[in-house]
Amino acid sequence: MRWTLKPKPNSKTVEDLQEALQVDQTVATLLVQRGIETFDEAKRFFRPSFEELHDPYLMKDMDKAVARIETALLKNENILVFGDYDVDGTTSVALMSSYLKTKSDRIATYIPDRYDEGYGISFKGIDFAHDNEFSLIIALDCGVKAVDKVNYALEKNIDFIICDHHRPGLELPNAVAVLDPKRDDCEYPFKELCGCGVGFKLIQALALKDGKTFEDLGEYLDLVATAIGADIVPIIGENRALAYFGLQIINSQPRPGIKAILDQVKKEELTITDVVFIVAPRINAAGRMKHGNYAVTLLTETDDELAKTYAQEINEFNLDRRETDKRITEEALIQIKNNNEENQLTSVVYDESWHKGVIGIVASRLIETYYRPTLVFTKSGDKLAASARSVKGFDVYNALQACSDHIEQFGGHKYAAGLTLKPENYDAFKQAFEDEVTKTIDRSLLTPEIKIDMQLKLQDVTPKFYRIISQFAPFGPGNMTPIFMTENLRDTGYGKCVGEDDKHLRLTATQGNDKLVCIGFNLGDKCDLITNNKPFDAVYSIDENHWQGNVSLQLKLRDIKG
Repeated sequence: MRWTLKPKPNSKTVEDLQEALQVDQTVATLLVQRGIETFDEAKRFFRPSFEELHDPYLMKDMDKAVARIETALLKNENILVFGDYDVDGTTSVALMSSYLKTKSDRIATYIPDRYDEGYGISFKGIDFAHDNEFSLIIALDCGVKAVDKVNYALEKNIDFIICDHHRPGLELPNAVAVLDPKRDDCEYPFKELCGCGVGFKLIQALALKDGKTFEDLGEYLDLVATAIGADIVPIIGENRALAYFGLQIINSQPRPGIKAILDQVKKEELTITDVVFIVAPRINAAGRMKHGNYAVTLLTETDDELAKTYAQEINEFNLDRRETDKRITEEALIQIKNNNEENQLTSVVYDESWHKGVIGIVASRLIETYYRPTLVFTKSGDKLAASARSVKGFDVYNALQACSDHIEQFGGHKYAAGLTLKPENYDAFKQAFEDEVTKTIDRSLLTPEIKIDMQLKLQDVTPKFYRIISQFAPFGPGNMTPIFMTENLRDTGYGKCVGEDDKHLRLTATQGNDKLVCIGFNLGDKCDLITNNKPFDAVYSIDENHWQGNVSLQLKLRDIKG
């Protein structure tokens, strides 16, 4: 890995903040690195409050959306809540439908089939709405580019309200309201909401009309926090406040569906990282392996026993997903080796039998072995479909655009995209993609980078210091877990490889009179760097180890060098 030490911030700014907060220089430096320079900014950072949530009516078209929903409720219209099959989509649908069902019994939900209909609003979904006499569709986490589909719905006398957070195209759909903070003409102060976040702003606006406040909507925040974590949106500003309060709900009184998931893993205090790695994969597995409806059913269930049954079902999907993506990853790695493609600058692999629901995960897994832009193809009808994943700093969307002569259609963003092409164009596309990446990529991007906040000595890692930086949470994009570097460490002599296939490294690092236990996941191959009292440097985050009722600090190693 490339180790990059972040530049030191302005020393005067650090000193002023240190004085204002009465903290040590290390803590003040970490805060200034995160853009927190004054006492008031620090107060908002450490103690998120309801005041940080913006007025939902600042969002363009919010008044139109609320008026149309109120009319529908007044006239007893049938309302269809439509959302995508991923975590952001299914939590959005659960949130909106749960709220509207407190006002009407004419609410239904619709999640498109990943394989039959694909991403976003579908003609099939609109036909379902028409056949079942729905006159209003509220689309969440999708729809901002669905110009033709919304026009099709209008021909059938169905209105649309769109709640999306993706960047719009040149033309907006002809919907009653298009709620999207990324609209050029939307002056909403915070642009980084997830789809569920936009949905929450809509129910917040509806609640205000009823004289209710943000505090009255607490029961929905576990869904919002789950979506924020899963969709990897920046955890700053309004997202930070929503995630902060949402985690409190998850850890104190989660809805039965989320509680049933947590009961399976017996985790006590969840962080946003736990949400990403425990809750989100299970919810996602429904849409990947079976159907997103299973996730919505789980997340809207109010009976604890039924929720347990549904959670068990979804856990089975997740176990199936794990086995499937592990098998396909192994097959893909063999394919790369057999084709002598280890030294290329891209990985492009294909097998018609691979499960479409996991090819995105497989692409990410391949990057763990070959750190380079990656596409995994499978058969989808009479076409080939692929998920693309990229390395940090390289825009895979632009690379696909340069190869568009060989592609039927594609969409996505800088680091993740999807595409389809005709089988006969696969070889030509594969070569064109390799040529384009070879021509445009900075070779340094092919070595993963780890950004280090600052250097520490082992004596600086104290329980007090850990307690303070723990309050920087919730962590995520825009506010990542602090990463530190310490030089000239030595092992006590008992360091060893642990875990299945000796994949992990466990040791006790010493520096002078100080020592700390270290765990390095997937660093087993670096064991020889610590043997025979050799000095080494380490990059790590600080963590707590809970063992048999005892709690102690440990270093979670990210990388080591001799």
